[in-house]
Amino acid sequence: MIFTTKSGESFDTDRDLSAPERHILQKLLIWKEMASGVEEFRMKKREALLKGWGGSGPVSESRALKSITRDLEAEISLRVGK
Repeated sequence: MIFTTKSGESFDTDRDLSAPERHILQKLLIWKEMASGVEEFRMKKREALLKGWGGSGPVSESRALKSITRDLEAEISLRVGK
């Protein structure tokens, strides 16, 4: 999947993210719609990074994942009006 941020950065999730990061991103895409705000989304992201993929342990967050999640946070801010 190609993910393009509002600032124009493009990421190929197959190439730019590790398998555990792709799994976490899938969860975060769902949480983007469910979170009551940015803080709840950030909490879910921290939990997912600590737990890892299938309980495998902590996952290091790449620059690509950081950029993508900043974009998701901006979308949440717009959705909740903050």
